[in-house]
Amino acid sequence: MDDIVKQAMAKWPNVPHCYGWLGLDARGDWYLRDEAAQAQGAFASGAPGAKGSLLEHDKLIEFIHRNYDRDAEGQWFFQNGPQRVFVELQAAPWIWRVADDGAVTSHTGAPAQVREALVDESGRVFLLTDRGLGLVHTQDMGIVADALEQGRWPLRDVKADELPAAFGFVLSPMARQPTH
Repeated sequence: MDDIVKQAMAKWPNVPHCYGWLGLDARGDWYLRDEAAQAQGAFASGAPGAKGSLLEHDKLIEFIHRNYDRDAEGQWFFQNGPQRVFVELQAAPWIWRVADDGAVTSHTGAPAQVREALVDESGRVFLLTDRGLGLVHTQDMGIVADALEQGRWPLRDVKADELPAAFGFVLSPMARQPTH
């Protein structure tokens, strides 16, 4: 976490948390969800306009990546100075990129060591790593298929709706709030 963020948290410890305004999709892209986007439905609903606006500002994305973390309840957030901005997840808290040599990195650029591969009922591949569970980016499925054929990682079948509870993450912190 950035030092300036830690300083802001110490200076203003009681800033209210923010819910519903930031989303991470299944390709590792960040979306800003204003009131109009939120009114269209849940981030992962697939409803037109519900995802919000794609963030494209490189410095802002890098700042989010450096300050991305989770709380004790498995809710992922971006610590924006003194304010915790909880993230709506389309699929998982990490989106994995897999290089030709098998190296795995997250959407934030952090390296990870794979422990196991999981395939859900839709054929999506998740990797359980030393950083936690994440979805493999669609562009890397060929590399992952080759790795699985070679027996690089143990493989098991899972049900997508069981993953959050089994691996301790919350897809929608906003849905857990009493009012939104």
